[in-house]
Amino acid sequence: MPWLLIIGGAIGLIASFALTYEDFQLALKGEDFVASCDFGTVLTCTDVMQSDQASVFGFANPLIGLMAFPVLITAGVASLAVPAASRVRWAEWFWAGMQIGVTLGIVFVTWLQFQTIYRIEALCPWCMVVWVAVIPIFVHVSARNLRTWAPAASIGRILSDWHLLIIALWYIVVATAIVFKFFV
Repeated sequence: MPWLLIIGGAIGLIASFALTYEDFQLALKGEDFVASCDFGTVLTCTDVMQSDQASVFGFANPLIGLMAFPVLITAGVASLAVPAASRVRWAEWFWAGMQIGVTLGIVFVTWLQFQTIYRIEALCPWCMVVWVAVIPIFVHVSARNLRTWAPAASIGRILSDWHLLIIALWYIVVATAIVFKFFV
């Protein structure tokens, strides 16, 4: 779990930073700006950044990533920073907060996936990097919490035992939606 939080958080943070930079450039240079992540009519950060969905809370969505991903990185680093015999054991309120955060994150990412594929009809490569990072973090944190909070429940065991398959199927569902929308 610590390495997942560090690596996934770092990937998400890099993508959020790149999107924030591109968004600031768009704001400064106006509609003539073409983002470095524009690769045609389908893969275009600019179209996504100019949509209403790009600032659903009144500010650029990537700013959420700039605040949230460092929390994941910090938790992962702190978990590794102590000797193995005395691994950090976060209080359950911490895990409850983490669960709330990753659940809100996956709900928001799923909504953004739907919006970019079916409403905006353009894909932002950096946004898709964030999607790739958030999905396994959500699955693993949820599996850990369900195993701890409801050990008799089968859903925790399913998430734990089949986490790689669940993540792969999630990616396949999103990729299939993209293929059918843009390439079929």
